[in-house]
Amino acid sequence: MLQQIMTAPGKIEFREVPVPKPGEGQVLIKIMNIGICGSDIHVYHGEHPFTSYPVTQGHEVSGEVVEIGSNITDFHLGQKVTIEPQVYCSNCYPCRHGKYNLCEELKVMGFQTTGTASHFFAVDASKVTPIPEDMSFEEGAMIEPLAVAVHGVKQVGNVKGLNIVVIGAGPIGNLVAQAAKGMGAAKVMVTDVSDLRLKKARECGIDVCVNTREKDFGEAMTEAFGPDKADVIYDCAGNNITMGQAIKHARKGSIIVLVAVFAGMATVDLAVANDHELDIKSTMMYRHEDYLDGISLVKENKVYLKPLISKTFAFKDYLKAYQYIDDNRETTMKVIINVQE
Repeated sequence: MLQQIMTAPGKIEFREVPVPKPGEGQVLIKIMNIGICGSDIHVYHGEHPFTSYPVTQGHEVSGEVVEIGSNITDFHLGQKVTIEPQVYCSNCYPCRHGKYNLCEELKVMGFQTTGTASHFFAVDASKVTPIPEDMSFEEGAMIEPLAVAVHGVKQVGNVKGLNIVVIGAGPIGNLVAQAAKGMGAAKVMVTDVSDLRLKKARECGIDVCVNTREKDFGEAMTEAFGPDKADVIYDCAGNNITMGQAIKHARKGSIIVLVAVFAGMATVDLAVANDHELDIKSTMMYRHEDYLDGISLVKENKVYLKPLISKTFAFKDYLKAYQYIDDNRETTMKVIINVQE
């Protein structure tokens, strides 16, 4: 079988390696689709602080069970699945208290351990989640970023009946907005500076979509929700401008959730945050229940994944996929790799 290996920034090789055998407690997955995310792009450019080379990428994934190791009864041959790519220790304080997404020794497939970018991948069954038989493999590869969004939305507890603002309408921002709406938010507003991303948000049923190059953020929020503004603001862009907007315009005593990863040190007005008693939260990856909730949202037609797919590339064209993303940053949402093509 072929395995993708990034040997250095911007350099990808494909190596012929043996098909792995699933060990005890493992299943062998025929990898079908892999999604490319922003963190993969950082690795491609040599800008990911926690990834060294060589590395096999691939953490947003779908596939089919083709072989089952010993002591496994929960899966059957031909079953459609996705993989949760976290590798955790199970011994540290967060792991012992069910928060393995915060493991002190956390590693992620495709970054600190071998990813799924190969024709077949053997993995512990505990990291495998079935997806519905009528869900496409492309959609299955997007359950991982949806789980990120679901986990982020949940950081404030129950959002039913709340007014929500999402800053940033890229793939994660779009999914946060959809997930919040699907989980019962009363009204959701999303902002961005890209008309294409805002158009996608409208296609996915988001109530209010605002280009903040054309309209002031604070005015847009008051127009959408009245003087009481929003109950929660999710920052899915992650820069000083967007977090500055959130802190400046948030209703006193309300909640801001940082979903995006800041590229550098933040410079924000914590004096205003202090004076307004803002509750600033953050979020990190997901847990198994977030996968299950995300899958349910898709099954119930409360989250739509297909509109986010911009383009699909064959496995051998992995490098072309990265180049395409670089050349079309303003018009690209989610790029998918078809591993078996």
